[in-house]
Amino acid sequence: MSEVVYEETATMIAAGELQSFVPFGREHCRNHPNAFNLQLRELQPASELWSSDGAAGLVGSLQEVSLQERERECWQLRKGCMRVKEEEVEFEEELYTAGNVVVWSQGSRTQASSVYKAFTVDSPVQQALWCNFSVPQNKKDEEEVEHTVCIIQSSCVNVHTVSGKDFISPLPFQVSNVWATKFGLLLERKNTGNDAQLSPPGEPLPTVFSMLHPLDEIAPVVCKPTGLFEGSRMQYVSDSTLKIAFTCCQPSIVVSYDTVQGIHSVWALRKVTQDERSTVLRCPAEPVGTPLGLKGSGFLTSHLRNTSRIDSPGGSGAPGLVPGTAASCAVGTSSPLHYSALHGHQSRIMTSSPGLHSRVHSPSISNMAALSRAHSPGMAAPSFSGAARFNTSFHTPSPRGHHGLLTSPNSTLNETMLVPEMEPIVPDLCMEQLWSEAVTASCHREMSSQASKVFLTSDLCENHYLCFLVESHQQLRCVKFIESNDTSQLIFPSVTTIPAQDAEPLQNIDAMLVLEACGSLVLYTGITRVSRVFVPGLLSPNFSLTNHLPHISTPVENVSTPANAGTRHLHRLNEDIMPSPVSEVRVPIIKHHEASFLDDYAFQQATPFIHALRDPVCNRVTLELNSGTMMRISIPEIATSELVRKCLQAIRFILPKEAAMKVLVKWYNIYNAPGGTSAHAEWNLFVTCFMTLMGYSTERLTWTRNLHFEVPLSPVIAAKKARPSDGGCDEDWDYLLGSHYHRQINSQPVCGSVDSSGTNNTRYTELEVPPSVSSPASLSLKLDSSALLFPHIPALFYVLHLLYQELQLDELQIARASSLVCLLQQLARDLQLEEYVDLYWRDYPSLVSSFTESCFIDQALIGQMQRPSFLRPEPPCVFSWLSSCLRGEKIPPFPYLPGICQRTRLLVLSYVLYIIGDENATSTDASKYLLKLSAGQKSCASELHFRRQSSVKVRFSTESLAEQLVVWLTSQGFTLKDLESVPFGVALPIREAIYRCREQPCSDWSEEVCLLIGRQDLTKQAHKMTLAKSKASVGSGLSLEPPTTTEADEEEDGMSDIIQEVTGLIWSQDLRVQEVRRLLQSSRPVRVSVVQLPEVSDHEYIEEKENKLLQLCQRTMALPVGRGLFTLFSYQPVPTEPLPVPKLNLTGRAPPRNTMVDLNSGNIDVPPNMTSWPSFHNGVAAGLKIAPASQVDSAWIAYNKPKSPELANEYAGFLMALGLNGHLTKLATLNIHDYLTKGHEMTSIGLLLGVSSAKLGTMDVSITRLLSIHIPALLPPTSTELDVPHNVQVAAVIGIGLVYQGTGHRHNAEVLLSEIGRPPGPEMEYCTDRESYSLAAGLALGMVCLGHGSNLIGMTDLNVPEQLYQYMVGGHRRAQAGANRERHKSPSYQIKEGDTINVDVTCPGATLALAMIYLKTNNRSIADWLKPPDTWFLLDFIKPEFLLLRTLARCIIMWDEILPNTEWVKSNIPQIMRGTFDPSEDINMETMTQAQDYITAGACMAVGLRFAGSANSDAFDCLYKFARTFMKIMSFAGTAGVTGYYNMQTCLSMILLAMSMVMAGTGNLKVLQLCRFFHKRTGGEMNYGFHMAHHMALGLLFLGGGRYTLSTSNSAIAALLCALYPHFPAHSTDNRYHLQALRHLAVLAAEPRLLVPVDVDSLKPCYALMEVTYKETQWYEETTVELMAPTLLPELHLLKRVKVKGPRYWELTVDLSKETQHLKSILSRDGVLYVKLRAGQLPYKDDPQGWKSLLATTVNHRNSGVRAFKPEAISMFTSEPALISFAEFFCKASEGMKHRQDTQVLFSAMLYECVTQECPEMLPTYIAIEQAVAALRRGDLMQTFPLWQLRLVVELWDSRMLRGPANCHDTLLTSEFLPVMKNAVDVALDSWLKDNSSLLKSYMRGEVLSKDAANSVLLACFVVYRSIPCLRNTHTQLEGCSSLGDLLSRSSRLGVPLRDLLRLLPVLLGSASAPQTLLGLPVQAF
Repeated sequence: MSEVVYEETATMIAAGELQSFVPFGREHCRNHPNAFNLQLRELQPASELWSSDGAAGLVGSLQEVSLQERERECWQLRKGCMRVKEEEVEFEEELYTAGNVVVWSQGSRTQASSVYKAFTVDSPVQQALWCNFSVPQNKKDEEEVEHTVCIIQSSCVNVHTVSGKDFISPLPFQVSNVWATKFGLLLERKNTGNDAQLSPPGEPLPTVFSMLHPLDEIAPVVCKPTGLFEGSRMQYVSDSTLKIAFTCCQPSIVVSYDTVQGIHSVWALRKVTQDERSTVLRCPAEPVGTPLGLKGSGFLTSHLRNTSRIDSPGGSGAPGLVPGTAASCAVGTSSPLHYSALHGHQSRIMTSSPGLHSRVHSPSISNMAALSRAHSPGMAAPSFSGAARFNTSFHTPSPRGHHGLLTSPNSTLNETMLVPEMEPIVPDLCMEQLWSEAVTASCHREMSSQASKVFLTSDLCENHYLCFLVESHQQLRCVKFIESNDTSQLIFPSVTTIPAQDAEPLQNIDAMLVLEACGSLVLYTGITRVSRVFVPGLLSPNFSLTNHLPHISTPVENVSTPANAGTRHLHRLNEDIMPSPVSEVRVPIIKHHEASFLDDYAFQQATPFIHALRDPVCNRVTLELNSGTMMRISIPEIATSELVRKCLQAIRFILPKEAAMKVLVKWYNIYNAPGGTSAHAEWNLFVTCFMTLMGYSTERLTWTRNLHFEVPLSPVIAAKKARPSDGGCDEDWDYLLGSHYHRQINSQPVCGSVDSSGTNNTRYTELEVPPSVSSPASLSLKLDSSALLFPHIPALFYVLHLLYQELQLDELQIARASSLVCLLQQLARDLQLEEYVDLYWRDYPSLVSSFTESCFIDQALIGQMQRPSFLRPEPPCVFSWLSSCLRGEKIPPFPYLPGICQRTRLLVLSYVLYIIGDENATSTDASKYLLKLSAGQKSCASELHFRRQSSVKVRFSTESLAEQLVVWLTSQGFTLKDLESVPFGVALPIREAIYRCREQPCSDWSEEVCLLIGRQDLTKQAHKMTLAKSKASVGSGLSLEPPTTTEADEEEDGMSDIIQEVTGLIWSQDLRVQEVRRLLQSSRPVRVSVVQLPEVSDHEYIEEKENKLLQLCQRTMALPVGRGLFTLFSYQPVPTEPLPVPKLNLTGRAPPRNTMVDLNSGNIDVPPNMTSWPSFHNGVAAGLKIAPASQVDSAWIAYNKPKSPELANEYAGFLMALGLNGHLTKLATLNIHDYLTKGHEMTSIGLLLGVSSAKLGTMDVSITRLLSIHIPALLPPTSTELDVPHNVQVAAVIGIGLVYQGTGHRHNAEVLLSEIGRPPGPEMEYCTDRESYSLAAGLALGMVCLGHGSNLIGMTDLNVPEQLYQYMVGGHRRAQAGANRERHKSPSYQIKEGDTINVDVTCPGATLALAMIYLKTNNRSIADWLKPPDTWFLLDFIKPEFLLLRTLARCIIMWDEILPNTEWVKSNIPQIMRGTFDPSEDINMETMTQAQDYITAGACMAVGLRFAGSANSDAFDCLYKFARTFMKIMSFAGTAGVTGYYNMQTCLSMILLAMSMVMAGTGNLKVLQLCRFFHKRTGGEMNYGFHMAHHMALGLLFLGGGRYTLSTSNSAIAALLCALYPHFPAHSTDNRYHLQALRHLAVLAAEPRLLVPVDVDSLKPCYALMEVTYKETQWYEETTVELMAPTLLPELHLLKRVKVKGPRYWELTVDLSKETQHLKSILSRDGVLYVKLRAGQLPYKDDPQGWKSLLATTVNHRNSGVRAFKPEAISMFTSEPALISFAEFFCKASEGMKHRQDTQVLFSAMLYECVTQECPEMLPTYIAIEQAVAALRRGDLMQTFPLWQLRLVVELWDSRMLRGPANCHDTLLTSEFLPVMKNAVDVALDSWLKDNSSLLKSYMRGEVLSKDAANSVLLACFVVYRSIPCLRNTHTQLEGCSSLGDLLSRSSRLGVPLRDLLRLLPVLLGSASAPQTLLGLPVQAF
């Protein structure tokens, strides 16, 4: 055992105030409504309850009633942390357990505690703890941490996560203890009696198990002990003597205790490697047949799975289950059924299919993991229900059987053991032994007991210790540990023991509090004793005792504490410091052994003393007193002032560890002595202490002597510190504050004897005489060379000098730097470092001149000092380093202290990167520009390489340098707040880099970078927010409320959620959106105006009205299809309210009296179930409003289910809509099953189509099963015939197409191919509506093989194209192949088709299938099959409708040939129709016109698809021309008669749809007019289908309220072909040719492409100019167009980049050639693109022409801008609050500003400059420059700091100017401001020089300066600004040069810039004969 390093015995520190401590949970539980409290209330008489002190009464009864309840109470505390606004708030968290209640509370020092969560469980809580589980994320390797509370009961663990998930994991065995680790929970199994009987010989059962997640299996832990021989094998932790004592996450270790040997061991806990897994689970070696030939692992699992329940308590509340006793071994029926009886149901669910859901990293697919984590917590409640895994016996082959578990009820375990269990449980974690105690100790004396406390602590020098408290020996054993290079291994070099009765670590002050056996509290840091702790108000018996009682039972070999250490000092302490109170308390109990404290009851009553410590958090700890009360104290920190803390850090960094430890302990004691100091005096105290330790006699130096008296005599401090306390009176404290005490502390023997012979004859000279001259007689103040820090003075001085340089780089720390200078200049003088003294004088001339004393260090003693190599005679000065960097001179590396001088490092590297342009500067740590100091440096690390700027070969463009700088600074954690505190001169280059980056930022920078460059628009963009979400956070932001104008009845039309602000910007000139709402609303009665002619009877009139209403209702019923498209994704539902569905109103009102007209009056025949499909569409329209990003879950979907059966169709539509927007995937499988079993046709259709759309292209197996049940062809031929309604079959077939879209799945393709030509069956099945089924099969086949063309892999034998061609043109039917042969043996008895194909049925499906398979492939041979026939004879054989389909199919196969002009459309009409007709031929005019019209319509349709969503004007004009032509033809009755009205209307509808596809989302007025024209036409041949087509066109035109448009991807084209199939239903129940539900699939083609610029300041949408660049294609060059956003973007794959253009807004480029993901995510979040208005500009809305902007006024003549600028108007031009208030307070003529007119003008000019230059953050810099110059002119500067900054600004300006005027535009200070200021400085300094040139000369000669303070300051200013070097030690003198050349050569050696040298000419050459104006140049010229 090593010794305790160093002790301070006679010292004492005072702890903070005492507060009594009661666990908050106890208070809470008292009022918590649990059974126990209610019972209490009954016991108490009412009077007592209402007594004033009700709580006390309750406590009394608590003590009487429930001793056993009280015993169970326990709690633990930990530190919590939260971010509130900017800063972090720390508080304590408490987890309190009593009985069945667990209370988690939080409270900080400032705020009272509050309950965060309280949990009540069913059975008593055994243990509660916090634990973090890591959940692997499926995408990446990273893990997400779940913070949880685990509550352990006897049979299960409840886990509650902070995010609100709850899990219950049953325990398969009884648990004795649970530990939280880095990976999850560790469980220790209780050792029960039956272990011995159960375990096979030699294989004990594991005792330690791990649970990595509540849904994971509990797995045994394996261990890897360090054996004596190499092959220490892996094994399960099965040693029942091994007990865990402690676990820790960081580092991940476990401390265990061996109960037999009595030694502690430390293990590393980690995940098991693959090899270790296989070692443990290796296959059995013995033959399996032998009864006991089971390996341990196999047996272990069988044991777990069978007997586990024996020793667990009976299931609560399960009748008839008697818990087995520990001895009974017969499993019988009790144990395995025990749990399955309770949980049978869940277990069945759980074990459904292990293969599907097994956990990501679970190596064996266990049934346990079958419940994957993906399930919602609601499903996972019975998560771990054990029955499947642990209770099933071996006889059942699969774990599904639950009830007949064992063959006979009395079979015993031994029988079961014969069956080997094959699948063992795989271990997850491994414990690897790192260290154990030496065994030798235990022979000498009794074995040590298990450690009652184990904790980690670290000392002030960052050594780490693992401490464990062995109570039996009253010792604390501290094991030091070091993390080795590979962090997993820890090395344990030494053990130290400290006598202790109790101990607790104090984390954030690197110390621990030890309670010694005598009852006194001692503070240790690591194993170094710091001091006693004096607890005010608690006079512990330690004083009276320790005098006479050395530690009584200190073990013999415990050398660590000298027995009688320090009693002498204690005496003195008692007498001097502790006056009266102590002496009275002495109790004569010296004879007692220490244990007798507890026996002697009288004594206990007399004085409370500390009995134990507990609950340390940060620096607070609870003391348990013997009386049972608890007090909480805080131990003070090592320093409160930032400066002292930094100095201590630096000292610790450079000193050897022992010395550093002594210094820190010493300082801690002095600083925290009872009575203490205030923060004001802290620095003075530190200086005194520090200098004393170096050997100074602080009383003799004038300035430090003054520090002495400042402390105790300042009345403020004394009053502040004198706190009344329980144990003493105020006088005691005043006594303690006496400086005598301080002196005593300061002159302790540690520091050596004070040299008292030195006399106080101080020399008042500025410069010292070299020591060789000074004679012994003139003895100065001498240093004591035996002091602790004396040898280290040079190193300490240098470190503090670097700290001083660091402080100068922070505006906020400059005041502290000045206090540091006092100390530094003293040390520099004494070390005779004149250049350093000079440097300090330059920084603080008046301050440093006032110090003149220096202390004498004997020449002989100087040798004892260790002069480190890094201490060079020329001082490192950060400002001059940066300055020479700007001038491009060679620069040595700048020294810095890693971890302390962070800002120095940051700024030095920034300059190197940005000014010198060395890109590698920031890439490596060991930079050639920084010299890293390390603590032990004695010799020079390497020769320093100087390098010039020119040696950098590669100069990148400065733009990229600026970007690199900004990105690098952000990565270093540098923020704008930090930049504000960097001095203005130093910060200028960084600000310039930021300014450049702000002009052209990258779109993909992180949020932090954007914050730094001040682009809030980009920062906001990096935050993911949608319009609807930001509405909640912004309030007034993008409100989604409907406009206020609407009346109450208008609310329910279902279209109120369109975002008004956006539509108002897109269509600002008119009310077209209101018009669309009017056209599409179906919730109000229609107007039925029929004029009653005189001859019409009333009854006939009513019939007439109702017939008219019936016609109007055809239109009303078709509206919802369009409305769904119009309101697409515009609403975020509230999870607590059902979705509002507008009514479908089929009534009318007849003018003039507004009488009601109703269809149900019975006067006319209304078709039955006419409204079933319309209400389905109405439901879809309502459901499509829900945006895909909304919060929708399974419960909400079910919650919307209507009560009344007549709304079932609407709900069916709602389900389909949820599928289309992707929410149906959240619906639980159970619910889907429920809906389908109802057998409601519509619900099935909606659900099947919805689910398939949601799983588009995923080939999802479960959905495939669902669909196959509804398609007879996909079922095995022998299966039962299910009676599936025809429409449901159609929906299922389309569903297969959607789920397998684009996959080319062979089996499905084969089935669908044969289904196109499915013959009608014998019994009437498949006879009605065969067309829609065949079409569906064709569409589905097309989708499955979408765009595959001829590369259909593995389908060549199916001859798909040939088969489809045959279906299209007809011919002999082929024999049905394969499985379906049986089905179609006998022909239909109803339909005689013969053995040819019925083309009328199969043609449409086959045509579209060909079109989709060969979509965009440009395959000419297939396209030629689809040409219309070119003879009249053949034309007669084809339905005109099919010509439309063929033309459309042919065109979209030849995709690239579609051209948007009329010639191309006409080129599709066959030659024979276009030529002149020979009258002799018998031409059927009807055939010809119909063919022509349909072919034209097909070609138009193809144009529509090709240019869908592009708003291509050529395509639009072409289609519009055809639409007008067709309308003209229709208006002539004759021609329409030839083609037939129906055909004309069909073609016209298709062209209208094609137009709205091209213009989708644009809301084009011409198309809107056409739609409105058709909306008005009712009656005649205008049937339901045409209305549906026209209103779909209207919906597409305003798709999603203008936010969506159509895509032309293959998938989208397929969806549009399904939705816009050119045969519309004739009436509302017509599904013969095409299933109506498919019309909604158009949604799958919609994609968000609206870009909405949102002003980042007002959060309102606004206009912004966008520049969109198209990529080059075969049709056009790369082109750029300007668009005014909000606008729909073209398809992203066509674009190269999108850019927000100036001049109104900050530019922002999104480069799409790199990646489109960024823009896609913007568009998907409502397209919000944040933009930031430039200062001085107004938004386009307020200033469309740009004539009102701030800069517009400067056009007329040059300088009028500043003059015309009115500061009052500033708020119009900038939103920066700082600028606005600056304008208000400093730029307006107010009372105070009257006499300072010029200042006001200057401020206004600055403001104008900042606003126009767009750099508001430069305002402080401008002001600082102005202030500095003004102060210099007035001559009242106290320090030269501002001049350094001015010099840096000027040098940056020069370096920019040198590179030529071309570079000026991107500098920040462009105006005349800087030259004016520079000139002012020059004038001021020159005029001073004229009068005081002699002063400068004498300075340069190194003479002693006069004491004139003002001149001294100005001289320093001059020297700094003109960069004159310190010339004292150089041999080069500037004076006495013979010529200018000589002067130049000398000055270049000294590094004086030429410009400054010329200013010196009059001084330097004044003595020489040279003329004043050299070479005829006046000096002013420079």
